[in-house]
Amino acid sequence: MQVIKWVKKRKSLLIVLFDMILVGSMYFFCSIILNNKAGLLSTGDILFSLIVPVAVYILTLLAFQVYGSLWKYAEIEEFFFCTVGSLTAGLLYAAGYEPLVGIVPMLNNILAAYATALVLVSYRCVYSILSKKNIKWSAKAKKRLMIVGAGMAAASLISEIRKNPNNRFLPVCAVDDNLEKQGRFINGLKICGNIEDIPKLCIDYAVDTIFICIPTATVIQRRRILEFCSQTSATIKILPEVYHAITDPVHLQKKLRAIRVEDLIGRQEKNFDQPCINNFIFGKVVLITGGGGSIGSELCRQVALSSPKKLIILDFFESNAYSVQMELSTTYKDLDLVVEIATIRDADKMDELFCKYRPDVVFHAAAHKHVPLMEHNPEEALKNNAWGTLNVVNASQKYKVSNFVLISSDKAVNPTNFMGATKRFAEMIVQSRKGVSDTQFVAVRFGNVVGSSGSVVPLFEKQIERGGPVTVTHPEITRFFMTIPEAVQLVLQAAVMAKNGEIFILDMGEPVRILSLAESMIRLSGLRPYEDIDIEFTGLRPGEKLYEELLMNEEGLKSTANRRIFIGHQPSVSILEIEQKCEKLRAAVETKDKNILLRVMQEVVPTYCPDFLHNGDEQEADTK
Repeated sequence: MQVIKWVKKRKSLLIVLFDMILVGSMYFFCSIILNNKAGLLSTGDILFSLIVPVAVYILTLLAFQVYGSLWKYAEIEEFFFCTVGSLTAGLLYAAGYEPLVGIVPMLNNILAAYATALVLVSYRCVYSILSKKNIKWSAKAKKRLMIVGAGMAAASLISEIRKNPNNRFLPVCAVDDNLEKQGRFINGLKICGNIEDIPKLCIDYAVDTIFICIPTATVIQRRRILEFCSQTSATIKILPEVYHAITDPVHLQKKLRAIRVEDLIGRQEKNFDQPCINNFIFGKVVLITGGGGSIGSELCRQVALSSPKKLIILDFFESNAYSVQMELSTTYKDLDLVVEIATIRDADKMDELFCKYRPDVVFHAAAHKHVPLMEHNPEEALKNNAWGTLNVVNASQKYKVSNFVLISSDKAVNPTNFMGATKRFAEMIVQSRKGVSDTQFVAVRFGNVVGSSGSVVPLFEKQIERGGPVTVTHPEITRFFMTIPEAVQLVLQAAVMAKNGEIFILDMGEPVRILSLAESMIRLSGLRPYEDIDIEFTGLRPGEKLYEELLMNEEGLKSTANRRIFIGHQPSVSILEIEQKCEKLRAAVETKDKNILLRVMQEVVPTYCPDFLHNGDEQEADTK
């Protein structure tokens, strides 16, 4: 193992060593053996006649930067400079020590040039062979790819696919309308016909993916290509960027991806059981509340991938729901999609919709989630997050939904804000249905979602665009983060694993310091924190914690089949308790006194410790 590490660190040194041996051998053979000088020269003369040409060759190749290239990615240019460098070295040596006259010196120079190039060609070939042994996707698992077009864009794409051993595509054929190209090869891929042959070739070569690589095609030409491609069952993608990235530096600059906040957060890829999720969703009626929101819309996309019998998007905001409807209708032509505009606060409407559609699976993502706004409007958070959840849970139980999944939050853990308290109460509602019916009720708890509406990242981006300042509540505040697709995968996986009344928790990794995130985002914008863009500390907002938690004190962690997902042990709660707590909360809302509502919520959710209530108590004590 140590030998392998040593070799990896000193590959260039080994190549230099091989070149020294080969060049010395060539010169010994040509200059001494062929000229019959072996018996006439002393050992010192022989060594001198070998050391000098070797030194000249190595120094010349270094000057040509031959040893500075990454030879595992070598192309024609690298081999050309290697050969030219070797020939130049031979000429320099001949000019100084051995005039280039006769067949032997010429043969000497040519053989040495080919020998040095051979070392690097061999290295490139060995690397290519070894790389194929580490391919993650077998030939059977790869997508069989047809390339439409045989120009520069196609050549670049094929070259990139062949160089990357872990790509998911296997090029099997190409087509082009240019008669001179048909029957020939482009980067080893045969051009088997023209555009009109696409349907037949897709059958002959079992093609399941088509890449259209003709960036200069007109609208009419592209429409003609798509007409023949649409006669196949293959997935179709258009790749104009390949050509433009090569020929148009301005376009390339625009298309280069900036570092995303996901890169800064450092989230590792999570592994989920996609086949199980597909089997779980396939052929079922799925209802998603809050389907137009950040989490809800991604749920809609991923559920649509698994071919449900019917997908029902329920949302109170028509513009959000309409946007998702248009996107899914365009992408999934065969999807049976229904959009219902309604509020989960309306128990009668929920009963009507559940009676009409009889969903098999319900994902409950509808909620008020903005902490400061809900601190100012606690009764609205209660009506939506708690009683709205109760309405959907009751309808799910009444109409025998097989699986119900609540989207919860880490703010439900030992909440210091009213929004978190309502989410914890929603979890308690779900827990109260454990063993009461055949419906599997579960909740999924995770941290902040990158890119969701109201999250800190879009706020920082807007503040940086305006020239600052960037506002951070506290220098030491930290948060857990995850991506929207990752959060949705957790929700789907939890639905598959559900056994009633559980709260699933994702391994969130390490918390992110918000100040460090703000500083990094400023630097990535090409600016300097505290110089070009100032950072101001505004103080913790009402109900805000310095750090979020994923578990309550009385909870423990239980592992699952997925090493990234855990189950939190929950204290039991009955339906009767939930009903009594709801009555207390309704009575508190009717008083229209915010402090009374906060106190009652503290009784209902024992882990709720509102900062606002403590401040109010202190003020009352001062007045007395």
